[in-house]
Amino acid sequence: MLDWNPALYRRYEDERTRPAQELLARVPLAEADRVVDLGCGPGNSTELLVNRFPRAEALGTDNSEAMLVSARERLPGARFELSDIATWAPQDKAPDLIYANASLQWVPDHETLIPRLFDALAPGGVLAVQMPDNRQEPTHRLMRALAAEAPWAEPIGDADRLRTKLLPLGGYYDLLAPHAANVDVWHTIYQHRMADAASIVEWVRGTGLKPFVDRLPPDLQASYLAEYERRVNEAYPARTDGKRLLAFPRMFIVAQKKA
Repeated sequence: MLDWNPALYRRYEDERTRPAQELLARVPLAEADRVVDLGCGPGNSTELLVNRFPRAEALGTDNSEAMLVSARERLPGARFELSDIATWAPQDKAPDLIYANASLQWVPDHETLIPRLFDALAPGGVLAVQMPDNRQEPTHRLMRALAAEAPWAEPIGDADRLRTKLLPLGGYYDLLAPHAANVDVWHTIYQHRMADAASIVEWVRGTGLKPFVDRLPPDLQASYLAEYERRVNEAYPARTDGKRLLAFPRMFIVAQKKA
């Protein structure tokens, strides 16, 4: 997959940062010595951690150099490193907070990943995770449906493999509850007010649509996006004010380790 585009991602930064704020608000830590932002992107979520825990050592990780460049410009006082969440582990002191906002949905094998991250915490530490849970929303069903049609099917390949299938919310609770002091899980469906179908396509091009489009040559990218926007326009009808409502379900998990 081609590198991420920080500028495209930031076009809807306020909307993307809102669940990050709500996740952090439920973290039951009065203070922290070390906090880690897994999949930090352009640093908008890391900035929340720095403001909440100003005395903590803050580390942001991402597998995109472009995102890390943007994050370092935004927060020159924080440390950022290139790494893969699938293999990441603390190199020295165990963190008090491992925070992953909209990143773990790109990482496979959650039955192993989630317990491994939880085990990496310091005693009393917190694992805080937010993931989009929108595979069954029209935006994502249409991505996969188009990817199964000619002429796009062959270069895209198996669309079901382009994003990790999440566990049910209770599955994450069951992974963590036997080993945690407390596990807080919840589900929120945001309703984002969008100008038109093109703005919905622009939103998902920064994230979920990217692995589909990246596999296509330029001519097929153009035809795929045109047909995708046409179908999005049908799936998200204009409301009484002419705007579109983009329903966006998200899953939240906050688990605290025993002290």
